[in-house]
Amino acid sequence: MPRTAHSERHRIGREGWLRAAVLGANDGVLSTASLILGVATATHSHASILIAGVSGLLAGSLSMAAGEYVSVSSQSDVEKADLALERRELAQDSENELSELQNIYIKRGLTRELAAQVAEQLTAKDALAAHARDELSISVNTSARPVQAAIASAASFSAGATVPVIAALLVPVAWAVPTVYLSSLITLALLGALGAEAGGAPILPATARVTFWGIVAMAISAGIGTLFHVQV
Repeated sequence: MPRTAHSERHRIGREGWLRAAVLGANDGVLSTASLILGVATATHSHASILIAGVSGLLAGSLSMAAGEYVSVSSQSDVEKADLALERRELAQDSENELSELQNIYIKRGLTRELAAQVAEQLTAKDALAAHARDELSISVNTSARPVQAAIASAASFSAGATVPVIAALLVPVAWAVPTVYLSSLITLALLGALGAEAGGAPILPATARVTFWGIVAMAISAGIGTLFHVQV
């Protein structure tokens, strides 16, 4: 029988945007729901609840985008600086750089002769790419992408924050607290499961972890709102 092509679908290429997207959505649900619950238990005013929710959505999405962009840009700057240094070293001392690459492969289990052949062939093809991948652990799949991370964070935060805002909008003020609480917990659980599935991790522990801390955070926010109860 003819052999079919072997195809493997690895998840490491999703790591950058997946982390930003899951973090943004979780933060959007949790921070906006907590804000709404705090205001709802303090004021019992539908207008105040909605203003707080929409403000939290807008401010949070912009903050997530800016923070993620700055953070990932810093990582990108480090990668670029390391690549520039490696490029200079290859130009100035190619012999030692070849030896360095060979020693890396020896430490990974290759014989000295085979390591020398691999190092020579990879250097002949693309020396900088070989050193970036095997010496610096920088590859196409894992390199920093600031704009992509910022957009994913802002979009996912907004999507997550929309859930408690809509929940508060659609029910009478008397039902706002339990509705926001329940809808947010369900969304957090789904996000935990989705993130675990996409990343190949066990679903139950991830879902339980996200849900538990969601309960704690929203309960604390609601409790603080109750302590500072005012009439509006």
